[in-house]
Amino acid sequence: MRRNTLGRTNIEVSEICLGTMTWGSQNTPEEAFAQIDRSLERGVNFLDTAELYPTTPLSEETFGRTEEIIGDWIERSGRRGDIVLATKIPGVGLSYARGGPPISGSALREAVDISLRRLKTDHIDLYQAHWPNRGSYHFRAAWTYDATKLRGDRSEMRAHVEDVLGAAQQLIDAGKIRSFGLSNETCWGVSQWLDASDRLGLPRVVSTQNEYNLLYRSFDLDLAELSHFEDVGLLAYSPLAAGLLTGKYLGGAIPPGSRASIRADLGGRVSAHSEQPVSEYVALAKAHGLDPATMAVAFTLTRPFMTSSIIGATSMAQLEVCLDAADVTLSDEVLEGIADIRRRFPMPI
Repeated sequence: MRRNTLGRTNIEVSEICLGTMTWGSQNTPEEAFAQIDRSLERGVNFLDTAELYPTTPLSEETFGRTEEIIGDWIERSGRRGDIVLATKIPGVGLSYARGGPPISGSALREAVDISLRRLKTDHIDLYQAHWPNRGSYHFRAAWTYDATKLRGDRSEMRAHVEDVLGAAQQLIDAGKIRSFGLSNETCWGVSQWLDASDRLGLPRVVSTQNEYNLLYRSFDLDLAELSHFEDVGLLAYSPLAAGLLTGKYLGGAIPPGSRASIRADLGGRVSAHSEQPVSEYVALAKAHGLDPATMAVAFTLTRPFMTSSIIGATSMAQLEVCLDAADVTLSDEVLEGIADIRRRFPMPI
């Protein structure tokens, strides 16, 4: 398993990251422990979670449960030093997340302390803003995106960034976090965080956790350029497009216990436009003797801006198939096939 450097830090993370959003809902603690242990055996050292997990489904009753499960694993195993641990603070909108305030310096300090207690650790390696206060085109909002309707203005954004990065500096100085990152951000948004760091000598954003998969590749353009010149790598969530790219939902199938059995549209990814490209990607993988999930994850690892691809699984079999991607080199024929499908179906979800 190759490792990549997180931004301009000395933190090295595995190119595959173990996602945790099903732990505490679709997965029991024991299943989560087994996933961590097996992932470590196969070279993964990076775990990503969030204060609001699990999200399958998202609920007040399970809020924070995933962090607690990871904390129990850390306490039981004594292997905190073997993992790079990332978590996130949610933005405005969840009343049961400390009252649902927008992300701010004070909210950051409070949320970090709560997460540290749940995680049963004295530090978080990567702490991330889960989504921008002002909003963005992520979470399927690209089809209705209107930048003029976002919350706040440029001066508000500058004050917000300086406030949050000031708190991040305090938390780094206290040894509570090691680095700071973003999630569901835009190119302009990341540039504002970098500008504040350069102007004021505040902590530098090390990564952006955005959706990236064969069906959704907005990062390929302006954010890829920013990533190259500014060393802000992508942490790709949903590399299987919430399971679509496994092919298990083709023909309207909804396997019992799957994510689609909880939310049939997979967060807006299932539509009349997604069936054909998915079927073609699945057929391409099978024609070359590849599992469709392995091919999909392996493709994300070919991208020059990829710091780590975040996989998720509800079974050990699914986990193994995703981890296999680290040992796969996609042939020129496969990459050409992917490029052809993408040209014909550039943005199906």
